[in-house]
Amino acid sequence: MLAPGAQYGGSLTSQINFISLALALVLGTAGLPHVLMRFYTVPTAKEARRSVVWAIALIGAFYLFTLVLGYGAAALVGPDRILGAAGGVNSAAPLLAFELGGVILLGVISAVAFATILAVVAGLTITASASFAHDIYASVLKSHKVTEDEQVRVSRITAVVLGVFAIGLGILANGQNVAFLVALAFAVAAAANLPTILYSLYWRRFNTRGAL
Repeated sequence: MLAPGAQYGGSLTSQINFISLALALVLGTAGLPHVLMRFYTVPTAKEARRSVVWAIALIGAFYLFTLVLGYGAAALVGPDRILGAAGGVNSAAPLLAFELGGVILLGVISAVAFATILAVVAGLTITASASFAHDIYASVLKSHKVTEDEQVRVSRITAVVLGVFAIGLGILANGQNVAFLVALAFAVAAAANLPTILYSLYWRRFNTRGAL
């Protein structure tokens, strides 16, 4: 765990995987719904730019903080204890908190993690359901011939469907490395969301059908 090149420096394929992962984490940040939602929560374009800068800065700080958590857990807790815990590698941060501050810090970290997960899931659900109701159902399927009540109803149904689907995926992903799942989400954002945003800004002939 204290040898950074052990996993990604063994072969050409692993080196390419490392470059791909780095690109996904960097480019995926610009396509995350958490960042894109900043444009809809401010009154002016100037405030939107400032809000996005703050969001990206906080995400970047979080990236750097994960390095501290990882190396700190490896040095203070130890790889054997982490791998032997109930959550495996996913329990590194809670074990580090317990090692440094006992049950009090462990409780704080657990509460922060739960609040973060709840906020992210809520934000993604709202964004996905609203996007489907407005961009796909109203614009593509109904050609803008819908009322606001219909869009709200479709948005609510979409939120329920997405929730059930997400729960199913969560059950299937039980035991997976959280870092891998996060990297997968960033890869999807970098491969799908970011190109759509860039094409919309700089390609005049880009349309809804091309995005889908």
